[in-house]
Amino acid sequence: MDFLDKIGETITTKGKEVSDKAKDMAELVNLKGQVHTCEDLIRKRYVEIGKIYYEKHGSTPEEDYIDACRDIENAQNTIVDLEARIKELKGV
Repeated sequence: MDFLDKIGETITTKGKEVSDKAKDMAELVNLKGQVHTCEDLIRKRYVEIGKIYYEKHGSTPEEDYIDACRDIENAQNTIVDLEARIKELKGV
């Protein structure tokens, strides 16, 4: 009987270890999800801040932002040209 008791004890111990590891993995996934949610919020806020800056100072940006503002303006102009070409092709 001693042998069967040891097997039962080992199975119980290993089962608890597996259960604990599963709980740790679930918590890890949950924490990583929370980190991802926070990073998404930060990215959205950075974009929002950049948009506000561009709307207020895009025509007269500080030196550090001249290239970025110029790129935005060029992209906006390209969009206008492309949309005009799309309308042209559609016969609008």
